[in-house]
Amino acid sequence: MLNIKVAGLELSNPTMLASGIMGVSGSGLKAVAVKGGAGAIVTQSISIAPREGHKNPTIYTMDDSLISAFGLPNQGYLNYREEIEQLKDTNVPVVASVYGYGIEEYVEVAKAMEEFGASAIELNLAYPNAGKTGSFYGQSEHLTYEVVRAVKSKVKIPVFAKLTANVTDIVSIAKACEEAKADAIVAIGPVGAMKIDIYAKKPVLANKTGGLSGKCLKPIAVRCVYEIAKEVDIDIIGCGGVFTGEDAVEYFLAGAKAVQIGTAVLYRGIRVFKKVCREIESYLKSQGYSSLDEIIGLAL
Repeated sequence: MLNIKVAGLELSNPTMLASGIMGVSGSGLKAVAVKGGAGAIVTQSISIAPREGHKNPTIYTMDDSLISAFGLPNQGYLNYREEIEQLKDTNVPVVASVYGYGIEEYVEVAKAMEEFGASAIELNLAYPNAGKTGSFYGQSEHLTYEVVRAVKSKVKIPVFAKLTANVTDIVSIAKACEEAKADAIVAIGPVGAMKIDIYAKKPVLANKTGGLSGKCLKPIAVRCVYEIAKEVDIDIIGCGGVFTGEDAVEYFLAGAKAVQIGTAVLYRGIRVFKKVCREIESYLKSQGYSSLDEIIGLAL
């Protein structure tokens, strides 16, 4: 009932681990795939050189949401081959999230991830707190196009573009991705945010600003998916605030073919993927549908 093909990848179900959660090690990713039941897994965002990230405190928790500014810490791509190799026996697609401080860096890391055995590449064009990478590229139609085109010209595996809502017109950015031959769009990454401690009279995060994720992000993300789906033909993956099967169904009705789950892992546990899938199935059966494909885009 939940089998779905996304950008040419065969997924046993439409749930994917979002980048940034449990993606540091191969063992963590494997646990999400095997124990958690995710249909695909996305690594942490990986760069050319190791990066420590921002100083603590880097996270502020709210009811069902987070403001975080980790700063894209990672061990560098040369040290990530072993992590990818640990996942080869899972039969679950591995999507490597990559970023760079220049287009050539995106290309170099993407090529390496393909060589290491990744099933697809996710270009991080959405992260708001790491200087001239991430949303720096994702806020420009021209730069988005150039990054996607450059990576597509050098790898054979599918390429996803993860977009930010911190733009005037996300549809124009999505169209640039489609023109550059991206295989799928991921919408959306964290939205820039801040929390101020009124007694300390200063921001709670060491980096001052962070990225908002979790439940409160979902209405923004669903709107973005809906607007993009009306204008582009490539596959869309919804991301932001998916905690339940009902949350996922909203994205499907808006035009997404799969959803990424991140913050909910912290609140519902590693088996949240299986739980969400059961809830999706329950919805489909209650509405008289026999497959997920039947509801994708119905709200358009």
